[in-house]
Amino acid sequence: MKLTNIFLGSLCVLPVAEVYAAAMDQSGQSILPFLENGNYAEAGMAIADIKISGQVKNRPELVDDSQNLNTGDMANSFSLYNFALKFQLRDDLSVGILYDQPFGAKISYPQQANNSYFDNHLSHEGTEAKVETQNLSLLLGYSPVKNVQIYGGPVYQDVKGKVSLRGKAYTEAFNGYNANFKKDAEIGWLAGMGYQIPEMALKAAITYRSKIKYELQVEEDVFGEPLQLVSPAKTKLDTPQSINIDFQTGVADNTLIYTNLRWVNWKKFASRPVQFDAISSILMTEATGGAYTNGFNLDGYHKDQYSALIGVGHQFTEKWSASTDIGWDSGTGNPASTLGPTKGSWSFGMGVQFNPASNYFIAAGVKYFWLGDVTSEDGTYYLPIEGIQPIAEQADFKNNHATAYALKFGYRF
Repeated sequence: MKLTNIFLGSLCVLPVAEVYAAAMDQSGQSILPFLENGNYAEAGMAIADIKISGQVKNRPELVDDSQNLNTGDMANSFSLYNFALKFQLRDDLSVGILYDQPFGAKISYPQQANNSYFDNHLSHEGTEAKVETQNLSLLLGYSPVKNVQIYGGPVYQDVKGKVSLRGKAYTEAFNGYNANFKKDAEIGWLAGMGYQIPEMALKAAITYRSKIKYELQVEEDVFGEPLQLVSPAKTKLDTPQSINIDFQTGVADNTLIYTNLRWVNWKKFASRPVQFDAISSILMTEATGGAYTNGFNLDGYHKDQYSALIGVGHQFTEKWSASTDIGWDSGTGNPASTLGPTKGSWSFGMGVQFNPASNYFIAAGVKYFWLGDVTSEDGTYYLPIEGIQPIAEQADFKNNHATAYALKFGYRF
């Protein structure tokens, strides 16, 4: 293969590979910069422009104005940043640090006459959710034999978020509810193994990341009045474990193919602050005559996320390279939460790389996502209550899309 090392490390995975994925997955948690040869540094950013809207089901308990059933565009654009630094201490030993923003959400329902997800009467506010996380991964790699590397290390992660529920869709009990998840940080870990055959431009790696457990302080209120139906307590929440499989190989002079497979254990994720739990338990007890008393989640997912990406890259000259790929994401179930009403996606991406010199590059990419159609539900759809499902369904979201743009810089030293 005539491919250069700088090509192998940067172009094979577009910098927008996982900007918009299922649930709150957004960075893809790649460790590929750590698998670069020699001393290496990179920094990147991505911007996602997302359009998500739907039609509310025409039921009097959900809408005030049946002539307007549109939810409006409830998705907000966002940006992501990442950097990586890797040192090759000796032939068989390396260390590195990776920063990314693995999980997040940013939604805001606009004002509509139907009053379904916007409170036109009291607060004049819409349903909103914002979640932010940051990851700092410290890695140590060791090569016990030629071409094989094992690696692992601790992961520092912090998380914070805010959720506001507004409109008829959340009933009188939750219209006006606010939850402020105070920033907290915990430690997890990752481990993996990589294999390379430089002569074939072949790289393969499998990486496991652990779940990270939190006990968060959550301030809960309704229209600014603090909630205290039960004694204050911290809210348990886990960010999910995941597995990434990366592979690339040369197939012809100046040409390679690459793929990424990813699994995220979203099925185990649930958010249920203590006062929210108390209110939902009371509601379910009354609605079922005491047959079901356990309440429901503020947010959660019911299937694990699986995603796959495959692409091809070609180096045209010593300075210019390009790539294209297609991707698929399974989503996390249908119906889905009103705070994340999509069911997976298909995507198509293109990238270009310019090498001003042999030891550094500039790469840019764009990716278009066709978001899967889904029905949204109020959090009770999956409860073991006979007849609950038609009542829990709220809106149909169809024909939505997202576009992501990214820029990345890499440097060998």
